[in-house]
Order: sequence, then structure tokens, then C-alpha cells
Amino acid sequence: MENKTLEEASEEQILKTEVFENGDSRKQLLARSRYLLYKSREKWTLSQRQRASILFAQYPDLEKAYGLTDGLRKIYNQPITKSVAMTKLAHWFRKVEEAGFTSFSTLRKTIMHHYRDILNYFDKRSTNAAAESFNAKIKNFRMQLRGVKDRSFFLFRLTKLFA
Repeated sequence: MENKTLEEASEEQILKTEVFENGDSRKQLLARSRYLLYKSREKWTLSQRQRASILFAQYPDLEKAYGLTDGLRKIYNQPITKSVAMTKLAHWFRKVEEAGFTSFSTLRKTIMHHYRDILNYFDKRSTNAAAESFNAKIKNFRMQLRGVKDRSFFLFRLTKLFA
């Protein structure tokens, strides 16, 4: 809206944009709030808390979406057992259904489809990130060679480079 107002304003007109109590315009509020939405509430600075209160007052749906995201994040950051995690995820699923966001419903369906594999994370708190990273390195190495003709030599080079 601010960009459109700037385009329509002539030189004689005095441009008046909405400025919030922290000094941000609406455009600045949205741009500067992006990073606080990636963090949990406990890690916000004082200015981020103030900006978040303004943002959530202006956009209540954004607050609901942030609450759902933060709730899922907290489930994974707590040292809980598999059975407790299953219960907490079920409560989170209920909140997602009540919120009615289609993107969260898609995430809920994905989690439900891979429920057992996801809950295995709570056994030893480990993921397959190391294997995925190594797989990406192999693909990159293979791409640099523009394909593999001699498989045994390729595996030999992989073990020498990455072992």
C-alpha cells in the first residue's frame, strides 16, 4: 500500500504514511518482523517484543500462525519421550484443525503420513541429517565428474576423499 501511495503522490502532495508507536511504517514493520518470526518468544529482544505486539495487533492471523509454528518447535525442543510427543502432536493437530490454515493442514497430513518415522526422533534425538549431507556431497562430486563410467574407481575416489 505504501508503494502504491508513493507512486500516486505528486510533488505538491504531502505524503502521510501510517507510523506506529515504534516509528515503523507498515512496510517497515512487515520487513523488520521477518526475523523475529523465526525465533521463539523467549529469544526476542525488547524491540522485537514491541514490534511483535504491533504486528500481531495489526495481523491477528499472523499471530495464530506464529503460535502454531512455535508450538511445533517447542514439541521438538523438549526432552520428552515418544509417548508424550505423540500426545503433544495430537494436541497440536487439533489446534491446526481449529485454525483452518491450509498450509498447516498440509503439514499435519505429512506428519500423520510419516508419524512413526518422525516419532523415532524422540528415542535418541537424532536425525538422518548427516546421511543427507553426505548424499548431497556424493551428488555434487558426481556432477563435477559429469557422470560415472567406472563404478569401482568412483567408489575408490569417494572413499579417499570423504572417508
